[in-house]
Amino acid sequence: MKVSQRLKLIDKIGRELQARYSYSDIDTFLGGFGIEIPKEPINYNSKWVYSKEALKSIDNAKILAIAQELEIDLVSPEIKGVMPPDIWDGGKEFRLFLSHLAVHKDKANRLKGTLSQYHISAFVAHEDIHPTREWQNEIEKALHTMDAMLAIHTKGFSQSIWTQQEIGFALGRGVKILSLRLEEDPQGFISKHQAILRRGRNAEGIAEEINTILLNDTYTKSKMAEVRSAHQKIEDDEIPF
Repeated sequence: MKVSQRLKLIDKIGRELQARYSYSDIDTFLGGFGIEIPKEPINYNSKWVYSKEALKSIDNAKILAIAQELEIDLVSPEIKGVMPPDIWDGGKEFRLFLSHLAVHKDKANRLKGTLSQYHISAFVAHEDIHPTREWQNEIEKALHTMDAMLAIHTKGFSQSIWTQQEIGFALGRGVKILSLRLEEDPQGFISKHQAILRRGRNAEGIAEEINTILLNDTYTKSKMAEVRSAHQKIEDDEIPF
């Protein structure tokens, strides 16, 4: 593992521990791997910093074992160095890949617009790929660098080779997959999870539920908190004193 990859993985572990556990629980968790907790006199006011300090001298094998225990994506872009598509390049948003049928790109694009108010940047392949870019390569970049996926289950979704490959990619990476049921039920491996139902709501109402799920889900709440924190700082900096 390269030094840069190690630092990024430790950072992800620290943020995951911060989101999941109290200081006491972090001590217990790390103790299970034979790791001594940080000692005074350093004053730690962040569980993220506290966790990183405890991990900084731990060997790579144990770092990887901890990441696997926490179900952290070990092929994430931060670790592999994969570049995101143009829409996500340099952004501070939560990256949500919208898997949808081309014939229903209007629904995907409508939802994309309503999610932006929550600092969720949705990738809609038929809208977000620059005409001069090779489309399949851009989709693969988005799949590699997404934080989560939303599958829009309109009629025929489960019969599409492309959407099923996208679902398989997300399952392989272990990222959070949300299903929005519009005209058909989720099929296969993702069918065991409760789908988001329309219940007569418009895109704004569905976007609000998606935001709530991502804020509270074990796999996504750490990234969502990071995004919120970054935007709060930007907003604070823009307020005249």
